[in-house]
Amino acid sequence: MQSTIGLSATVQHYLDLEEKYGAHNYHPLPVVLERGEGVFVWDVEGKRYYDFLSGYSAVNQGHCHQKIVEAFIRQSRKLTLTSRAFHSDKLGEYAVFITRYFGYDKVLPMNTGVEAVETAIKLCRKWAYEVKGVPDGKAQIVVCEGNFHGRTTGVISFSTDPSSSTHFGPYLPGFIRIPYNDAAALEKVLRENEHVAGFLVEPIQGEAGVVVPDDGYLTRTKQLCAEANVLFIADEIQTGLARTGKLLACDHENIRPDILILGKALSGGMLPVSAVLADDSIMLTIKPGEHGSTYGGNPLACQTAITSLEVLKDEQMAENATAMGKLLREGLESLQSRHIETVRGKGLLNAIVISHAHADAAWDLCLQLKENGLLAKPTHGDKIRFAPPLIINKEQVEECVDIIGKSLTCLD
Repeated sequence: MQSTIGLSATVQHYLDLEEKYGAHNYHPLPVVLERGEGVFVWDVEGKRYYDFLSGYSAVNQGHCHQKIVEAFIRQSRKLTLTSRAFHSDKLGEYAVFITRYFGYDKVLPMNTGVEAVETAIKLCRKWAYEVKGVPDGKAQIVVCEGNFHGRTTGVISFSTDPSSSTHFGPYLPGFIRIPYNDAAALEKVLRENEHVAGFLVEPIQGEAGVVVPDDGYLTRTKQLCAEANVLFIADEIQTGLARTGKLLACDHENIRPDILILGKALSGGMLPVSAVLADDSIMLTIKPGEHGSTYGGNPLACQTAITSLEVLKDEQMAENATAMGKLLREGLESLQSRHIETVRGKGLLNAIVISHAHADAAWDLCLQLKENGLLAKPTHGDKIRFAPPLIINKEQVEECVDIIGKSLTCLD
């Protein structure tokens, strides 16, 4: 239950509705939003905030980007859903656009990020049995400790986060966990297990607190996978689409995943859209009737995704993420706050680790940030992500650093 101290009757009304009628599977900040534009959101009382979470990086292009909204509205007035029982004029157009955009033969469209992860797992296993020759039922997929790939029963089977997995078993077999940022651990597993089909990895672990691996980690693990005839599967749902200063986080090391997983900002925050990309030798192992989704590849999603991807390149959002991310990290370092243990990140996917003044320090800081006009959220207790929309400018970053510095005094 949220604290009611200092909340207006209007805000409390909306909080009470969620508390009484909604499942209690989230613990949001006590703010009720009703409007967004660019880097800002406004609450039901008209107060403006900088959005430093961006819908967990689903709103990279900024809230209600005019071009994306217009494309969404135009398509919504023509045709929104056919199911895959029939063709639509938008699916083929989208398939051509996104495969050329990222350089793959084929796309399998889905809706949510975790659906795309589950799709990649199925695709990897199918490839292992039909191409690599792994005995049926023996395929293994290597994953990393600290991962976050979603919360379906399949994905939580290889999570190391107790809050995601406790009392949700029995769990799905077929996964081997190794430490993140440890290429030697992957090398050992591949040497000792002949039935490994794939290596599923986040180029930067976002939910874990923006854990950036060492330079060369992705290059080495991709090399190991290639040598062992194992698929390198990159979950770029949060790290992709210009968030880290490149179109994909893998691009920082010129790595081309065998299977690429996208979501979140693929729709500019308009609706759930995700995608799995791979070449024919992998993708065509799945035949009609073996996988699908009623909404996957719907015309509304296709047109929205095309426009969202166009906007990323047309407005040079990757380049801006690089410059503004550097400015943000330098600004945070310059605060020289004893309450900040670590500043880390790449592009505009950043985090601070709060020194352990007390158990709720990060939560308390986020409450103070809210009071001062900036919205962020703790993850894993003592870490706070700072990931604003990629359209943020220099003056806004500097103002946000000032807000963060002012708010940190609440921990004194």
